[in-house]
Amino acid sequence: MQKFEPLNGRAVPFGEANVDTDVIIPSRFLKAVSRKGLGKGAFSALRENPDNIFDRPENIGAPILIAGDNFGCGSSREHAPWALADLGFRVVIAPSFADIFSSNAFKNGMLLVALPQADIDRLMQIAAEGLPLTIDLENQTVTTPYQDRMAFPIDPFRKHCLLHGLDEIGLTTAMEGSIAAHEARISVERPWVAGAANRTGAGA
Repeated sequence: MQKFEPLNGRAVPFGEANVDTDVIIPSRFLKAVSRKGLGKGAFSALRENPDNIFDRPENIGAPILIAGDNFGCGSSREHAPWALADLGFRVVIAPSFADIFSSNAFKNGMLLVALPQADIDRLMQIAAEGLPLTIDLENQTVTTPYQDRMAFPIDPFRKHCLLHGLDEIGLTTAMEGSIAAHEARISVERPWVAGAANRTGAGA
């Protein structure tokens, strides 16, 4: 998983509330066997409008999405953060997020920033002006060219994993030495746990 470095970039001022995962990535796109290309299906119903906010030239490739309350509600499909990431988003800012979507997003290296509605309204205004936002995970702040500085909460464990690029596999391999030492100790102290091959007289 990619480490989360301080990010400065354009934000898409979407702002819609109660956007469910079927809006983010409709079920007809779930047959894909790869995450790559899922961005083409992201928000497909909304993007049928030629003037949709996602396909405006100035917003293509923007790394930040500003949304409304309860973003990611609905079914638990992990394809939702996959599609958002393939569309180019690394950060979603909203007043709140659905729990399962939040978990799936974190496991895929996406930062979700929860801010009060008043801050969201301010960021929507600034994003509509085409000005960039800066996301600093280490200091847990969102800043603007107007020197607005908005602090956001985040679980310490999730912050650690995102800053160091650690997914579940990375967390396990980082403890490889401890795991090997534990297995060696167990094979001596409790050989019956280590397996029949380590038992006294095994195979006799």
